[in-house]
Amino acid sequence: MAKSIWTIILLFASNVFMTFAWYGHLKYKNLSGKLENWGLIGIILVSWGIAFFEYCLMVPANRLGSKEMGGRFSLTELKVIQEAISLTVFMIFVLVFFKQESLRWNHFVGFGFIILAVYFIFK
Repeated sequence: MAKSIWTIILLFASNVFMTFAWYGHLKYKNLSGKLENWGLIGIILVSWGIAFFEYCLMVPANRLGSKEMGGRFSLTELKVIQEAISLTVFMIFVLVFFKQESLRWNHFVGFGFIILAVYFIFK
């Protein structure tokens, strides 16, 4: 059970890093150093630097949780858990950092279907 909990915690933390790597530059374009002047290659390098920490958490999470490595989850289960966590982290990120973005009813319905997918994958 501890492996399963650590897998979920590591997946959650890794998705926080990945969400910032993918979308953080859209919010923080006016940081000191003027990210907008760095060009696309500079932004990609910054994102890769952030994503490095995502990999440092995601790889152990998958190894810890995988049945092939003595964990509880199949590869399909790991992927579906990761996607559900990813969307949860993304929704929180949007609500906190991009207040001008609105989440509409159809977004929540779609998210509900993903939660149903998690349920059916584990059946």
